Amino acid sequence: MTQHSKMLTSLQNPLIKEIRKLHSTKERHKQKLFLLEGTHLLEEACAVNYPLITVCCTPQWQTTHPSLWETACSRSERAEIVSEEVLSAIATTVQPDGVVATAKRGELQTQVPFIGTVLALETVQDPGNLGTIIRTAAAAGASGLWLSGDSVDLDNPKVLRASAGQWFRLTTAISEDLKATVQLCQQSGMQIVATLPSATLTYWEVDWRKPSLILLGNEGAGLSADLAKIADKQVKIPLSPGVESLNVAIAAALMLYEAQRQKRQGE
Repeated sequence: MTQHSKMLTSLQNPLIKEIRKLHSTKERHKQKLFLLEGTHLLEEACAVNYPLITVCCTPQWQTTHPSLWETACSRSERAEIVSEEVLSAIATTVQPDGVVATAKRGELQTQVPFIGTVLALETVQDPGNLGTIIRTAAAAGASGLWLSGDSVDLDNPKVLRASAGQWFRLTTAISEDLKATVQLCQQSGMQIVATLPSATLTYWEVDWRKPSLILLGNEGAGLSADLAKIADKQVKIPLSPGVESLNVAIAAALMLYEAQRQKRQGE
C-alpha cells in the first residue's frame, strides 16, 4: 500500500478523474470497481476484511478516525488524503462524511445455501428497494439472496447505502438464469413460494419452517409467469380494497419476519 502525506487538491488529478467516473454504471463495469462511501460502510467492509483498492479521506476525517484509517490503509493498495472539495467531487452523496474508497466488483460472488429462508429477486430496478431488502434480509436472519442478472447492480452506490452496511453481511449472488437457479433450489429440497396478487393462499398460511425460496418480481410488472409456474406455493399479501400493491421491500420484510416468527414458535 502506498500512502502519500501530500494532500490531493486538484480535480484534474488522474486518480481523482478515474474515481469520479465510477459514478456511472458503465464505468464501474469497465473499471471493474465500485464505490464505498462513508464511515459506516468502510467500517463494515473492514470488519469482514473486504479488500480495498483506493481509500481517500479528508484531513479532518483522518484526525477523528485514526484507527479506522490505519485499518483501511492496510487493506488497500493506495491511500490518499484529499481536500474537502475533492472528496465532494468523488462522492455520489450530497454530503459525504469525509471518506470514500473503491473496491473490486464481484469479490462477494458466493454460493447461496439451500437452507433456511432465501430470497430470489427478478428484475428489481430500484436501488433503494434492493438495499432495503438486503438490510431487512440480514436483520430477519435470511440465509441469502439471489438477484437476476437484469436487475439493478448489486454494488450500485445507492444499494450499498440503503443496505446500511448489511451488504457485507448477507450472502448474495447474481443469477444469469433465474429460472434455472430456482429449479436447482427446488431440486435441492427447498419449497418455492411465489408472491402473486391473484393467489388464494395468504402468506402466513405457508409452513415457513421448511427451507424456502421466496420469489419476488419487478416493482411494476411483478413476477413473470414463467417463474410463477415453477412455484410450489403461490401466496398473496392481503390488501385493503383500492390498494393495488405493496412495495417489494415491504413484501419481502413481511414474509421474512413471518418465517422467523414460525421458526421461533416451533423451537
